[in-house]
Amino acid sequence: MKEQLRQVLEVLNLAEKLKYELRHSWLSNGRQESVAEHTWRMSLMVVLLEPYLDHEIEVARTLKMVIIHDLVEAEAGDVPAFEVTTPELKEQKRQRELQAIERLRTTLGNGLGQHVYELWHEFEDKLTYESRVANALDKLEVRIQHNNADISTWLEVEQEFVFLMGQHTEFDACLHQLKELIEAQAVQKMEAAGISVAAVKQRIIAKPQAVV
Repeated sequence: MKEQLRQVLEVLNLAEKLKYELRHSWLSNGRQESVAEHTWRMSLMVVLLEPYLDHEIEVARTLKMVIIHDLVEAEAGDVPAFEVTTPELKEQKRQRELQAIERLRTTLGNGLGQHVYELWHEFEDKLTYESRVANALDKLEVRIQHNNADISTWLEVEQEFVFLMGQHTEFDACLHQLKELIEAQAVQKMEAAGISVAAVKQRIIAKPQAVV
């Protein structure tokens, strides 16, 4: 067992990087958010929203996916969605993450390593109900954090992302209603800052359909 625990400790030491790997999100106090903080609130969302979802979920499995999904960023780094603008860039990001999850599988060994590997791919593939819930929470947490932050930290593309969350939540009534509440808060925040919501929506119409 000691050898297995040594492998776990190696990954835990690697995971510490997520405490200082920064995302393109700011906190309400003006500090930039870490990947670990994003993952923590996603985990809280699973616990608090689970009773209201359309279907019963395997909570432990969903939490595992949430906790593991960004673990690859300890090696691959966090790349904001608005920076992955071409198929080539998306493929480059994908390859870095695939290499990172493969190294994690090797480090942890065939048993636990394979389990982590499969959970990460389940999240990425979005074929199970739990993985679709986890992915939706990933997108919704980002919007909540932007709503918490000063609007001066928002890029124009992040204003547009406010109205693109529905593509991730339409499969579940609870998540879709939560999306509407988050969107309403974002609209209120933009209007209070003198940002034309109509102009933001017009920019979206003028662009190719975006997937965030």
